[in-house]
Amino acid sequence: MQITVDTVVAAPLAEVWRAYSAPEDITQWNAASDDWHTPSASVDFRVGGTFTSRMEARDGSMGFDFAGTYTTIVEHELIEYRFGDRMARIEFAPTTGGIQVRVTFDAETVHPVEQQRQGWQAILDNFRRHVEAGRGEG
Repeated sequence: MQITVDTVVAAPLAEVWRAYSAPEDITQWNAASDDWHTPSASVDFRVGGTFTSRMEARDGSMGFDFAGTYTTIVEHELIEYRFGDRMARIEFAPTTGGIQVRVTFDAETVHPVEQQRQGWQAILDNFRRHVEAGRGEG
């Protein structure tokens, strides 16, 4: 089963694309709730390249590495990656009001589908806020 979440980011495509793939940005937005964070991230952004994001509870009680391998990259349009035996697809498309970012991923079997959808949507919402907040700087 696949789950899809999306958002519209009010920023130019090049900024949205960079923020999704740059480790220094990923550490700023990659969390589903305020009590979690991503203290480190590494990205080898090419087909066959790998990525790792260290996700941890802020209180130090638990953490895990979210890691995978890029399988498709079409600049400013599409990123696909494999993580474990699952796949994810991120599409970037200009739309009214900005750039639509749509993430489709293979659900896992441990957590309820709605919990997975809410978690991935929360991360995507943090991504949108991070990119849009950066537009006010400079």
